[in-house]
Amino acid sequence: MTQTTALPDPYTHADLYRDVPTKRLVAWGVDLLAILAMTVVLVPFTFFTALFYLPFLAMMVSFLYRWVTIARGSATWGMRFTAIELRAADGGRMDASQAFLHTLGYHISLAVFPLQLVSIALMLMSERKQGLTDHVLGTAALNRAASPA
Repeated sequence: MTQTTALPDPYTHADLYRDVPTKRLVAWGVDLLAILAMTVVLVPFTFFTALFYLPFLAMMVSFLYRWVTIARGSATWGMRFTAIELRAADGGRMDASQAFLHTLGYHISLAVFPLQLVSIALMLMSERKQGLTDHVLGTAALNRAASPA
C-alpha cells in the first residue's frame, strides 16, 4: 500500500532532505539543554520538592516544550537553530493536534528503547530521512527554504 503525500520528492528536491539526520541530532542536543534549563528553573518554585520527582518533571517539561514549539512554528528551538522544520503529510506546517501526536510518538519511542533504535535507523536509511513517528504520521523534517532577501 502506497501512501500519497504532498511532501517534496526526495529525488527531485534532494536539497530539502540533505543533512537532516545530522541536523536533527544537533537540534536534539539544543532542545535537551533548553529542557534541562527549564526544569532547573522550575525546581525552586516547587520549594525543591521536585527533586523527589525530577525525572517526571523533566519528562513533562519535555512534552510540553516539544508540543508547544512544534504547534507554534512546526519546529522546536533546536530545529530552528539548525534550520529544519517538521512538515505534515499534506506538506503544510503542523497544527496543535499533529504536534501533539508527533510529540507523543517521540516520547513513546524514547520510552521503548528498541523503537528508538528503529527510528534512528529509519532516519539514516529512508528516502525522506523520516523517523518512526514520521513514518506513522506521514510527516518529515525538511531543511527550511531560505527567506527572500
